[in-house]
Amino acid sequence: MIEHTYFATTPNGMTDLLANELAEIGLEGVRETRGGVQFKGPIEAAYRVCLWSRLANRVLMQLAAFPAESPEALYEGVKKIDWQTHLSADNTLAVDANVSGSKINHSQYAALKIKDAVVDSFTDLGGERPSVDVDQPDIRLNCYIHQDQATLYLDLAGTSLHQRNYRVAAGQAPLKENLAAAILLRAQWPAIAEKGGSYVDLMCGSGTLVIEAALMAADAAPGLTRNYFGFLNWRQHQSAVWQRLVAEAEYRKTKGLGKLSAFMGFDADRRVLEMARVNAQAAGLEAHVVFAYQDLFDFRHDFPAHGLMATNPPYGKRLNEVGELPAIYKALGVALKTYMKGWKAAIFTEDQALGKHLGMKAEKLHTLYNGAIVCKLIHFSVEEAQFYRENDLPRAVPAEEVSSQGAGFRNRLSKNLKQTRKWAQKSAVSCYRIYDADLPDYSAAIDIYESAQLPDEKWVCIQEYEAPDSIDPKKVRFRTRELISITRELLQLDDKHLFYKTRSRQKGDSQYERMASADRYHEVFEGRAKLLVNFEDYLDTGLFLDHRPIRLRIGEEARGKAFLNLFAYTGTASVHAALGGAESTTTVDMSKTYLEWAGKNFSLNGLSGKEHQLVQEDCLKWIKRQKPAQFDLIFLDPPTFSNSKRMETTFDIQKDHAELVSQTMKLLRPGGRLYFSTNLRKFKIDEQLGRDFNVLNISPETIPTDFKRRQKIHHTFQIGFVDEQMN
Repeated sequence: MIEHTYFATTPNGMTDLLANELAEIGLEGVRETRGGVQFKGPIEAAYRVCLWSRLANRVLMQLAAFPAESPEALYEGVKKIDWQTHLSADNTLAVDANVSGSKINHSQYAALKIKDAVVDSFTDLGGERPSVDVDQPDIRLNCYIHQDQATLYLDLAGTSLHQRNYRVAAGQAPLKENLAAAILLRAQWPAIAEKGGSYVDLMCGSGTLVIEAALMAADAAPGLTRNYFGFLNWRQHQSAVWQRLVAEAEYRKTKGLGKLSAFMGFDADRRVLEMARVNAQAAGLEAHVVFAYQDLFDFRHDFPAHGLMATNPPYGKRLNEVGELPAIYKALGVALKTYMKGWKAAIFTEDQALGKHLGMKAEKLHTLYNGAIVCKLIHFSVEEAQFYRENDLPRAVPAEEVSSQGAGFRNRLSKNLKQTRKWAQKSAVSCYRIYDADLPDYSAAIDIYESAQLPDEKWVCIQEYEAPDSIDPKKVRFRTRELISITRELLQLDDKHLFYKTRSRQKGDSQYERMASADRYHEVFEGRAKLLVNFEDYLDTGLFLDHRPIRLRIGEEARGKAFLNLFAYTGTASVHAALGGAESTTTVDMSKTYLEWAGKNFSLNGLSGKEHQLVQEDCLKWIKRQKPAQFDLIFLDPPTFSNSKRMETTFDIQKDHAELVSQTMKLLRPGGRLYFSTNLRKFKIDEQLGRDFNVLNISPETIPTDFKRRQKIHHTFQIGFVDEQMN
């Protein structure tokens, strides 16, 4: 059995989903790369992806890889392939090319040279030459030329796999089918469907989300509705294998359709509803989905007990109705809270600030791309505990209704408060943690932030860790109310000074995603520094309290030194270095928002001048462009994982830290010092770093007293050059 190497392409923001999908299909050698996923296997493996992938655009089979420093080298490399084994003179041909960082810098010219090489291989043998068909060729080739290396692929899909062939009619700017599938997967629709949940789209348009949800729940292969693939006229096409896979998929779809729950789409436009019905019929779902007229501003309907409501509301740019959009979102929120309690909701939007008009707290966000438009998928649990009230907090639990477990929590919090407050006053610490999931029934972190402006003013931030699905939701809601009520009572707070957030397991950059747009900042002290914190707009406040000791240490060591802060977040370590007398500070982060925040922190402390640089760039790219030996003191605090599309590659701290540290050490002057920190709890530093550099684990020294219950909240290493003494 011949094995091939394949590359499945997918849009930005969907690579991890595609990798998971291909692994679930049963493929081997699945590996995420930039722009898609690699895998290996016989031709049957690629056929399965063409038939079953809901996320891929193309499935490319590698034919050859060779140097292509010139058009002539590209031509010769392509011509070496035995093209008569792939197509005949009667077949049509199309070639797509993509070039980057190469001497060949024109993609259309590269495609022309490849086409010439293929057809010349036929004419050189005295035969007829294949003709060109750019729309639906018998054979489509793809070539990627990067840094003068060409990789040539056979496009087994032929056209993008998002084209399922059921969308006969479409409204204005419809979602692509694979983007709709990604929205559903991010919203955990398969798990909800497996538990018998229903699916509804309250603003369904031409029905793409509803249809994709039904196909997914029915175990229906998305490729079944296609009548064209790029391999059907390929000379090595294994028709028997393909027919067997199609027959298997037909059987699974027939079986799956028999167990579907309710699928409903509503819209106030009768014209697009008719389009949705036509599309559902083309997908073979006319008996399983219902599309009905409903005005969102006067919505009335009864629904089953649980399910998912995912929708793609209109965009402001698309309809030029920015003034009307908040009202639309508010009406959407009213419908959810009135008729769909107990459901999950996912809102796909260009402007996530509109999400606040739903009147519910967002659980998490994902970034997805609708073409070139960066969009957010906002997730909600439609539960009373998540509904906004005027004070944004659930109602208090009366003292007589507090449970015995709640009384235990009150005792623990009271004890912690006395001990930690005494330590904080003695140590001149004004922002500190007083509780960190000490009791399993009250799994939350509680932090105090004392005002730098008014001596008696303080704010308290509660971050409750998301409870497992196995726990009764009613019990979870009551414990949350007890958590907030008891904290409010003990600390004598009004609701303007108490903030509550739910914290779920974070992936990638999600902890940095904006949740609201209050833009309210508060001044706090840390050592000599005045810093700005924000309790409403982000999951984190702009000040990581567990890094307090290393920031203070940097301030003490920075005098007269050139300081570099990489992955700088809001620049707090840079402010400490500047106040400590650093000769210069360079603060690098990819986020414009956080660098602006860092600038505010500098201004708050009267720090200005060209010696303090704020650089907005991908740190990984920035490091590689710098001259060596520029800095005396470096703080390197990268994310645990990032797949931000603003970065060139996916970053994984455990896998990639050795190269990152080594590259950063090139920027350090002799006698200099690098502090490297990570919040990955099970982190293990690469042994090679210990051989190349002088590495000292200083983690115990950098865990503050108020985090003593979580000794592994971060790992910190002091790194210098070999034979240089560190103390």
